[in-house]
Amino acid sequence: MSTLGVVLVALVIAVGLVGIVLPIVPGGGFLVLGAIAVWAIVEGTTVSWVTLGIAAAFSLTAEVIKYVWPVRRMRAAEVRTWSLVAGGVLGVLGFFVIPVIGLVIGFVAGVYLAEFAVRRDQRRALASTVHAVKGVALSVGVELAGALLATGAWVTALVITQ
Repeated sequence: MSTLGVVLVALVIAVGLVGIVLPIVPGGGFLVLGAIAVWAIVEGTTVSWVTLGIAAAFSLTAEVIKYVWPVRRMRAAEVRTWSLVAGGVLGVLGFFVIPVIGLVIGFVAGVYLAEFAVRRDQRRALASTVHAVKGVALSVGVELAGALLATGAWVTALVITQ
């Protein structure tokens, strides 16, 4: 692959990594994996295919863990699914009202309001909201870790082949 091609793949990977932390671009982890896949297809070497396999293993493992681990923690804290849905809906609405930070504000407000509506207890609603926010942060962290490991595998392959 040409230098320009590698730079373009790196830019797409960077957009994917930023998209994981700032949910402007949906599917940031898959964007990283997709960029590495395009590189592997164009390169067509054994190293590129092995790198793609390693990157896919990191990405897919992170995708599974990012849903399983936080959900277990939220269930243990008795955060209701309905509250997470309400947080998600208000988060999306908030994103359009106040770009980027409105997502966080809307999510927190939605979870709190849904929990308060059911529990009628401010302290328990606040505790559930804190657990939900921690769960989302954990999910983002896991996805980011998987994407960074996949990116590291790609960078290692570039160094090996140059």
